[in-house]
Amino acid sequence: MNYLRPDIAQAKSKMSSKLGAGRELKKLAGYLWEAETVDLLASGWYGSGTGLVALTDRRLIFIKDGIMSQTLEDFPLENISSVQWSAGMLFGTMTVFTSGNKADISQMQKPDGKAIADKIRQLISAPTDPPTEPSHPSTQSPSIPPTLIADELRKLAELRELGVLTDDEFTAQKAKLLAQ
Repeated sequence: MNYLRPDIAQAKSKMSSKLGAGRELKKLAGYLWEAETVDLLASGWYGSGTGLVALTDRRLIFIKDGIMSQTLEDFPLENISSVQWSAGMLFGTMTVFTSGNKADISQMQKPDGKAIADKIRQLISAPTDPPTEPSHPSTQSPSIPPTLIADELRKLAELRELGVLTDDEFTAQKAKLLAQ
């Protein structure tokens, strides 16, 4: 029997169907950031196949961990501007909108997909407390690990090459990332 972290086990117990996401469930903890917790899970189709959709306290993640290829796409909650849910008889599609980008995750079980879409709406519409100013200058390292910043820079460069981002938008997003 495989051991799952308590937050992952609890989110898994809420899933309507685990079909197509078993491998990803077993490996999910390895994709999470330090101290990141999982709230809701669903299986769904994104890009090249069926995988696992995970809503954490920090981001929405799509993971496909196949034998021949792996896919990881993440949407930090602060970058999500809106989410749309549309459903048929059994399945639905969640559309996630971020600045200059749109992602459709389809073939999601209706209860699972709707719960994730509703929770994202709740999280992005909740008022945020203004950041508190430190009482003294901080010399701490950046809150985002350098490897993740490099990954984000690669994604931005790909979006620029695809024409999704202009050079000016790319430069602005790059500066924002490097400032962290």
